[in-house]
Amino acid sequence: MAEPHFYEVNVEWKRDRIGEISSPDLNDTFEVATPPEFPKGVAGIWSPEHLYAGAINSCYMTTFLAIAENSNLEFTSFSCKTICKLEVVEGKFMISEAVVEPKVDLVHPEKDNDRAIRILEKSEKACLISNSIQTVVTLKHRLTPTV
Repeated sequence: MAEPHFYEVNVEWKRDRIGEISSPDLNDTFEVATPPEFPKGVAGIWSPEHLYAGAINSCYMTTFLAIAENSNLEFTSFSCKTICKLEVVEGKFMISEAVVEPKVDLVHPEKDNDRAIRILEKSEKACLISNSIQTVVTLKHRLTPTV
């Protein structure tokens, strides 16, 4: 990839602790909210914490699929669970750990088991979200006067 790519995601507050997330590049929108573990949090709606875990998990899957295809690894199914740990570290909330648990059903487990493990490990090291977790965040605020 020679040039940088940009991905825009927008959120608009709707009510209480609920907003709607969208992207000009995508058709679907969905609600996001403060998770129920926090004051005024809302159960049953995607939270930033779920989206964070989802970003790790979906990136891991797509990375695995690309590496497995390039390696001609034959499998019949792939699923993955990612659990993120949210805690207070040095006075700040942070996701301190993400445990990624892939499950792969191999066509030829007797000959491909060790190679599949190497591909799974390579996928974790190549996942761009896992590699980006220490991303620098820059705030560019814009205030508009109320009429």
